[in-house]
Amino acid sequence: MPPVTRAQMPDSQMPLRIIPLGGVGEIGKNMYVFEYGDDIVVVDCGLMFPDEEMFGIDLVIPDVTYLRENREKVRAFLITHAHEDHVGGLPYVLPYFPGVPVYASTLARGLLGIKIKEHKLHNNPLLPLDPGDNLEIGPFRVEPFRISHSIPDAMGIALHTPIGTVVTTGDFKFDHTPVDGRRSDFAMLSRLGEDGVVCLLSDSTRAESAGYTLSERTVGETFREIMEPLDGRVIVATFASNIARIQQVIDAAATFDRRVAVVGRSMEQNFRIATDLGYLTYAPGQIVGKDQIGSTPADKIVIATTGAQGEPMAGLARMANHDHRFVEIQPGDTVIVSASPIPGNEEYVARTIDNLFKAGANVYYHTVKHAHVSGHASQEELKLMLGLTRPKYFIPIHGEFRMLVQHGRLAVETGVAPENVFIIENGQAIEFFADGSARRAAPVTSGYVLVDGLSVGDVGEVVLRDRRALASDGMFIIVVTVDKQTGKVVARPEIVTRGFVHGNERDPLMEGAVEHIMAAVESPGDRTSEVGLLKSQIKDEVSRYLYEQTRRRPLVFPVVVEV
Repeated sequence: MPPVTRAQMPDSQMPLRIIPLGGVGEIGKNMYVFEYGDDIVVVDCGLMFPDEEMFGIDLVIPDVTYLRENREKVRAFLITHAHEDHVGGLPYVLPYFPGVPVYASTLARGLLGIKIKEHKLHNNPLLPLDPGDNLEIGPFRVEPFRISHSIPDAMGIALHTPIGTVVTTGDFKFDHTPVDGRRSDFAMLSRLGEDGVVCLLSDSTRAESAGYTLSERTVGETFREIMEPLDGRVIVATFASNIARIQQVIDAAATFDRRVAVVGRSMEQNFRIATDLGYLTYAPGQIVGKDQIGSTPADKIVIATTGAQGEPMAGLARMANHDHRFVEIQPGDTVIVSASPIPGNEEYVARTIDNLFKAGANVYYHTVKHAHVSGHASQEELKLMLGLTRPKYFIPIHGEFRMLVQHGRLAVETGVAPENVFIIENGQAIEFFADGSARRAAPVTSGYVLVDGLSVGDVGEVVLRDRRALASDGMFIIVVTVDKQTGKVVARPEIVTRGFVHGNERDPLMEGAVEHIMAAVESPGDRTSEVGLLKSQIKDEVSRYLYEQTRRRPLVFPVVVEV
């Protein structure tokens, strides 16, 4: 008897499937699939920045093979907020899903609209989804709720399904004094908990941090404390998307009768959109153009810029390197780096701070002054979220694996049964059934897709391995000219090295390499050699010789020219 397919299952046996394609076991490229029968909705579609081993790679996005295989089921993309780790993958993923709408809040739509326009995408409607809305998508009812984060309009999403309600928090913290006055919706979270939550998916970024995360408003107080005694220029570097932080720069500057200039392409763009949508407020005349910085007195100007992560081409690094068109760091400047280094960026940030000090600036950064607070919940807030929603099952998301484990332990402390906590990796499907049971199902394809310039997915592990080898041991190019009829060498082999040794023809290592090349070519005897065989013999012989002599393994490239 043939097995029953999912399409033939009675509704009472049809599972709700939750599948993370990114954002689990890592910080970045958040993407969560919710599937019931023939319908799929996707929450977020982010990117991740490459690690130091991904030579030449610009961005990393989720592998959406599973969604492409089920393209006809995908009904919508739901966006929790407009940070790159939640929306940055959309321009690369949407072309596979023409006509599928993207739902997002007001600010997220504004910022996404620019991104979609830049990538010349016209086939995916960008539709409103704001806190308080109710949206029907197939068997799903989508109910977004307001949550505090480091960008306005951040939302969590309650997904009401035939199996029950699933809540995904998005990135959040419980800020009781938010800069924009819009607090998290405790009433709705409590109502969801009263009605029953089958599963909670919750942000784990600060699951290792005890206590509570400080309010964003404390950063404004720090800005005022730093600015008060100063009579020189003030430069504040932060994330371009941190609209609340930019508002606090403006407010602090106004306290000391300073005007504000916004510098950096992404920050200028976000500033303009946030102003147009009413998310930034300031007095007429307080904002000056970057071309007016030089003519504004030093004690009357604050410059907001990008580059808080030490990015080489961003505003702050270029100012520190005297490579910026409008701003050059000079003695008497005060620089506030209003961010903590993202893991992997510490070296870039430290280098930028060193260059700022060398240029004569005084620098306040994360280990010196609290000019930054996280937008993510610490342990007590995570427990409060668990206590409000009271889920039967729990899946920690958005964090490295150790963070997920710690968050799982917090869930058990708040009453979730240990067997109902799923610590999973990307691609692992969890199925929930109408009878209240849940199980791990077969994993689906997941992983990294690498973006290198205009190339998306063409650079794979083999190419990365070669790039690592080139960076580690360099390359050794051999050009051998042979007689087409006899296979004999007709000229001395030429050797070119890059990143290995700076040798010349009289170098003993090079002399020995030539001898081994000649031996490899002559090894077949007096019969004519096939070019492919010759290349293989030369590569093997020379690679072995170079390792014996140097204990290094450069990439060996033999080129055989027949004449």
